[in-house]
Amino acid sequence: MVQEVDGLVSIVVPVYNAGKFIEETIGMVRRQTYREWELLLVDDCSTDDGREKIKAWSARDERIRLIAKEKNQGAAQARNTGIDHASGRFLAFLDADDVWMSDKLEKELRFMADKNAAFVFTAYEFGDEDARGTGRKVSVPETITYKEALSRTIIFTTTVMFDLDKIGKDLIRMPDVASEDTAAWWKILRSGYTAYGLDETLAIYRRPAKSLSSNKWEAIKRIWNLYRNEEKLPFFYSVWNFVWWALRASARRL
Repeated sequence: MVQEVDGLVSIVVPVYNAGKFIEETIGMVRRQTYREWELLLVDDCSTDDGREKIKAWSARDERIRLIAKEKNQGAAQARNTGIDHASGRFLAFLDADDVWMSDKLEKELRFMADKNAAFVFTAYEFGDEDARGTGRKVSVPETITYKEALSRTIIFTTTVMFDLDKIGKDLIRMPDVASEDTAAWWKILRSGYTAYGLDETLAIYRRPAKSLSSNKWEAIKRIWNLYRNEEKLPFFYSVWNFVWWALRASARRL
């Protein structure tokens, strides 16, 4: 039976020098088929024209709010500031350069209600620097637990949604470490929650042209730091999870 969906969705977007994308992002949210939302754009001391564009839009649509930070602190703290200002029952994350399908909120909320879940995420597609889909889609499992998540970083931040009636803001807040989003998901799952995956492509992950070898090396350092210093996993258990993570991460990008 399809459940009825009702409740305000707080959408948190960290913004740093994203002026070239921000109007596209705002327009994309405004075109959502689910209309009960607030858009919290947390500007992390940008030096471009993004803040002025957000101000102009917030004057036109009261659902759009600019939260201007006084000190640049990075994406984790920007998201945490957005979490603190969220007034909705539901919380969703969106990065300023990524793309949602127009029915993303509607379908994900219905899925969350059907599963009676606190934490859900969806499938997504890799896009080029113009956010055009490349055809490389990442499917997601029906559920994922803490132990399973350690060896497969498949939860993409732009697809995540929480029910704040079932899970507290303090648990969702992100630690100030590299790959803060993955660290947050692990923290939530470690506390006993299960994440439910909607295997439908409702987002596009924009990947700008960068040095892939450099990105891979940084990803390796970040994941190893999470295993050893954040989760404090034993060395050989870290190695076991790392091997599986590397295999799965490589397969997603083929």
